[in-house]
Amino acid sequence: MDVLPLLVERLRPVLDGIDTTYEVVAVDDGSADATPVLLQRYHREWPELRVIRLRANAGHQAAISAGLVASRGDYVVTIDADLQDPPETIEEMFTTARAEGVDVVYGVRSDRSTDSVFKRQTANAYYKIMSRIGAGNAPGSAGDFRLMSRATVDAVNSLPEHHRVLRLVVPALGFPSRTVSYKREVRAAGSSKYSLGHMLQLSLDSMTSVSMLPLRLATWFGLIGSLVAGALVCYAVVADIVGSTTPGWTSIVTAVAGFGAVQLLCLGLLGEYVGRTYIMMQGRPAYFVAYDSATAESEPDEASATALAGARR
Repeated sequence: MDVLPLLVERLRPVLDGIDTTYEVVAVDDGSADATPVLLQRYHREWPELRVIRLRANAGHQAAISAGLVASRGDYVVTIDADLQDPPETIEEMFTTARAEGVDVVYGVRSDRSTDSVFKRQTANAYYKIMSRIGAGNAPGSAGDFRLMSRATVDAVNSLPEHHRVLRLVVPALGFPSRTVSYKREVRAAGSSKYSLGHMLQLSLDSMTSVSMLPLRLATWFGLIGSLVAGALVCYAVVADIVGSTTPGWTSIVTAVAGFGAVQLLCLGLLGEYVGRTYIMMQGRPAYFVAYDSATAESEPDEASATALAGARR
């Protein structure tokens, strides 16, 4: 809530200064403070601001997806409300997209010194792992601050998956793109609600949504386990023939524990994919819109804002 006045103070002059009409879609993702009241006030004062409230917290990626579905511009920029991604970079993104005729302009963090050491290290590890397992098109250090053309947005909206990770999905489309560098800023106000658990969930969703490597790892573990088991059987037969067998429980416990661990790991990896298939078959929406200021007026509700700025006709 505390960051909203600062966001409006910086975002509105940038968009007013661009030579085009625009619309700002503010997605309110289930906050429990006075954010909805502030958004309604700014909606009355700022005609270009459109407010969308989700009935319950749907998560960061789902909130962005809700904004993409609601957007109507020829170009759409996704940006978080915490001002760590500077709104002033939007003009450079827009100019780059029009001048070079590309569909996507990624905001790449060239300086992350304001982030903690832990966050920098985990982010670097995330992008390296994603690159190794098949998401090589994703620019390193590029989060969810990007500009997309209408064709790109329509392509993303047409995808059936609910647990999409947009920082990997958009590059996977292969549309022409460029990058714009910027310095990552300190959070303008408040504290991040994106916990370690959310980060781990994002990593897991990323891995299972872009690569078959986990399933192949399960296959390889099973193959290696079979080879080791075969070698143990051969050893036991030879030892029995030469009469050098010694009864003992250590080898049995070790073998049972080792193969049990491999089997559990494989079942866990398979379970992730089966679970995703089950969710897709259910067809449950990733979010439910409770209010859209473009079509109706109602009383404010609760939520945490993620802003999307879209230049349109």
